[in-house]
Amino acid sequence: MDADTIPVSGVDDLERHLDQLAGDPTLLPDNKLFDQVELQVTDSNILPLIPRLLPKITDILKRYQRDPAVLCSLATKLLGPLSFTQVMSLASEEALIQALRSPAPSANLLAMTILAKAAKSPGDAAILAAMKDTVTAFLAQWLSVPQVEVGEKGSRVLGDLLDVDSDTRPPQGLAVSGVEIAVRKTPGQGFMWRRIFHDRDVYGLVLSLCSNGPHHNAQGGLGSQQLSLAQGRLLRVLPRLSALNFAAVTGTNFPELHRQYANAEANGGLLGFAALHMIDKEDVLMHLTLIDFFETLLSTQQDDALRNAILSLPDRTVPEEADELTQFIRDIATS
Repeated sequence: MDADTIPVSGVDDLERHLDQLAGDPTLLPDNKLFDQVELQVTDSNILPLIPRLLPKITDILKRYQRDPAVLCSLATKLLGPLSFTQVMSLASEEALIQALRSPAPSANLLAMTILAKAAKSPGDAAILAAMKDTVTAFLAQWLSVPQVEVGEKGSRVLGDLLDVDSDTRPPQGLAVSGVEIAVRKTPGQGFMWRRIFHDRDVYGLVLSLCSNGPHHNAQGGLGSQQLSLAQGRLLRVLPRLSALNFAAVTGTNFPELHRQYANAEANGGLLGFAALHMIDKEDVLMHLTLIDFFETLLSTQQDDALRNAILSLPDRTVPEEADELTQFIRDIATS
């Protein structure tokens, strides 16, 4: 269908408005016009609209100084039919990183929607894994922003990326928090796992953002409330990652980072850090979150050897805490 015959009213007006926004990044958007066009976009007419509107929106978002919510909403709709590699042919990695770092939640969600497309195939996940700066910006924003919807979106995207990229597969029928983990016929390539768990900078970023310590007093550090949110997000995603690749989440090549950020040895890897050393045990809400974490974690481990590995976590902590932790985990395991 020719672009001039697209049955969507207001497209010409929207194009002119986009040109105005491109010329003046302080101009308020015409929300009514954006909504009018977006509500008419369907599977049957979307394809000609993508090259007509999406490049203009992408260019505006690079320097727009107003709330970009309506721009991001339409962009998300237009991105629907495109694969990750198709999107990256239209937008640069720098633009994606800028959206991830934006203070606007709508821009964060748009960027994470693009990253979610890389979870559609192991090949696309491998391409994303090679984009270290993008992965770093994604993890930093996931753990650092206060908006619940951005945190939840980030958790889903991270889990889906590591799911499709996992080169090991969990038992069929395994579910985490009631959601069954897809068991694909073709394992992934493990590139995203290596980026997060075997890249010192990326692994250190996660430990830094989720650990208590004086480093949060510096500029860019997290306040106490945001630290609790970051810790909660890590605790909620770890059971799924443990079900996918228990060895990866319980081992590390960077024991010095654990000593730096947790003042503890690296026994147990990221899982051991989160379970034993991360939270303030005097924080009642975080203590309840930890209980929920252990309940979910134990429910994912159908293999006796892995359950025993979880039950042995107290052996990896300091003696004065071991007995109490042993009883704590066994109470959960038998409840």
